Amino acid sequence: MPLPPKDVKILVVDDQPMIRNIIKDILSKLGYTNVKDAENGIQALEKLKAEKFDIVFLDWNMPIMQGIDVLRELRKIPAYKDTPVIMVTAEAEKDKVIAAIQEGVTNYIVKPFKPGTLKDKLAESWKEKSE
Repeated sequence: MPLPPKDVKILVVDDQPMIRNIIKDILSKLGYTNVKDAENGIQALEKLKAEKFDIVFLDWNMPIMQGIDVLRELRKIPAYKDTPVIMVTAEAEKDKVIAAIQEGVTNYIVKPFKPGTLKDKLAESWKEKSE
């Protein structure tokens, strides 16, 4: 599966700096340089409204605003109706995954994850967007 073009804009949202850095490092190794981050849901929505991102990596458990709530708000914005959103979370319970799918998540990665998993989910999510 082909990966998205290298010039896409990516937003990484996670309250843990280490996780944000791991994701950004993997993306960098894949050739993505236009990557920004946010440490909570409110900050993420501000950035998403200020500029258009092509892909969003989103943690579920965050202070201030949970990832699922960010996803709900994001899907209300016409420009983000079809934007790939990949949940990266420790939440593996079936009901959480189903809730995320119902809210329009594109893909789901359970922490801890391998770089190859992130690469595969990125390619899958981009493929769904372009179909």
